[in-house]
Order: sequence, then C-alpha cells, then structure tokens
Amino acid sequence: MRLTSRNRALLFGILVLVAGLFQAVRGLFSADDVARSGSPAVPPAQTTPVSPAQAGSATDQTLRSAFDNRRSGVQVQGEGIVTRTLSDDLDGSRHQRFIVRLGSGQTLLISHNIDLAPRIEGLKAGDTVAFYGVYEWSSKGGTVHWTHHDPDGSHVGGWLKRLGRTYQ
Repeated sequence: MRLTSRNRALLFGILVLVAGLFQAVRGLFSADDVARSGSPAVPPAQTTPVSPAQAGSATDQTLRSAFDNRRSGVQVQGEGIVTRTLSDDLDGSRHQRFIVRLGSGQTLLISHNIDLAPRIEGLKAGDTVAFYGVYEWSSKGGTVHWTHHDPDGSHVGGWLKRLGRTYQ
C-alpha cells in the first residue's frame, strides 16, 4: 500500500494522539501510592465552582486547577484540616493515610511513607496539617505523596507539619 502525503499526515496525527493518551494513562498509574489510594471510601471532591474568596490560598487554586485539568506530578505546598484518618497502607512501603479538606472545599488523600519518615502520632479529625509533596490526580480530589525526604537524593524532599513539628 502506498501512503500519500495526506495519509501520512493522518497516520502521524493518530500516532501523536495515541502517544498522548498513553502518557495520560501512564500518569494516572505512575506512583505506587496512587494505585493503592483508590480503595478507601473518600468523600468526593467539591465539583461546584468556588469564588476567589472561598478558594483560600494560591495553593488551593493550584490544586483546584490540577484537579480540574486532571494533572499529576505537580509539586504542591498547602494546608488542610484532617477530616478522616484511614488505616495504614501496608502493601509494599508502609504509608500513613488521611484525608484533608482545603479552604476551597477540595479533599485530598495524604499518603505519607512511614518507612522513610516518622508517623504523625495522635493525628485526628480536626487537626491542621501543612504539606509539601507531589499531587496526583484522582476523581476523589487527588493524592499528595512524596511527603518525605528522598534517600537517593534524586527527588525533591517533601514534608508534613503539625503543631510546629516537621515530619520528613
């Protein structure tokens, strides 16, 4: 079969589209933290638009944009109120998991590697926790992971802060 220049252009376009879809799907499953985060019953993220006054901080707006645009791999810093603590994820590296609600109303799953960083002892609903880590999109609001130092030094270190103490 002989390809005309038009057919070659069409084929190239299709290949670019398939590659883009592959990258998007790969981004959804790129972190082992995210793969395990979908199982707990987490309240869905707020899906109604919020006014700038409701949105809170610029970080809340960054996280809202990442959620709305289904972006992953975004380095974020913010703060939220714990709404629920979950059981530890013990599959592979152990992770302390809890849900925070941002000032905008968006919820996030925090997945904190307790094999690499200390656990936040006594964490309970109503506590304020600041975070610095990597946001991964999910339909339930998203997950923040990499909230710890990187022993290999190949990734920017993250942290959690509660009551003046830093966990990294």
